[in-house]
Amino acid sequence: MSDAIKVDIWSDVQCPWCYIGKRKFEAAVEQFGGDVVVEYHSFELAPDTPVDFDGTPKEYLAERKGISSDQVDQMLERVTGIAASVGLDYDYDHVHQTNTIKAHELIHYAKSQGRQLDMKERLLKAYFVDGRHVGRIEDLADLAAEIGLDRDEAARVLTENTYLADVKADVAQAEAYGIQGVPFFVFDEKYGVSGAQDPATFANVLAQVQSEREAVS
Repeated sequence: MSDAIKVDIWSDVQCPWCYIGKRKFEAAVEQFGGDVVVEYHSFELAPDTPVDFDGTPKEYLAERKGISSDQVDQMLERVTGIAASVGLDYDYDHVHQTNTIKAHELIHYAKSQGRQLDMKERLLKAYFVDGRHVGRIEDLADLAAEIGLDRDEAARVLTENTYLADVKADVAQAEAYGIQGVPFFVFDEKYGVSGAQDPATFANVLAQVQSEREAVS
């Protein structure tokens, strides 16, 4: 695995393009065919969101972006359609808008247990597809248990903010890199790619990194 290409990905659990980008990147890795190691990093799109937002995602988006309900409907219809094109069945009628800080802490806990990628996938699916709450400790502990992590331990580390400093470190690193939106992909600590690009774009960057490595070896 020492020869694997490292890709660091900044994303948020409530970012629709992050889940879409995850699927497109996974397709790119399959297309590339080489060894790739992925590490996810925390990014909060809306850190001021309450854990229990009193309203629907549509109301939240209209209020936050200052746009009409019709514009929100068009925006969600577009992103839902793109999600469907990569096999994701977004259900915005049942999304629970929330604060994602604890979800990010849980991802770091899962990383300490060697299960970061599984936890990231479960949280994204829980939020966008299953209509689950990803902001409350008890609900997050349930999701941790669903992928085989210790539920009580997960609840404990979330209650004690054990991994909060790790989340903040990720956010600080994003600021240092100048990352203003997610998903954001950093390849081999050299190349940054912003957004849910087509698989071919990601695959081309992976191939370029591999080619540059071979040129100096």
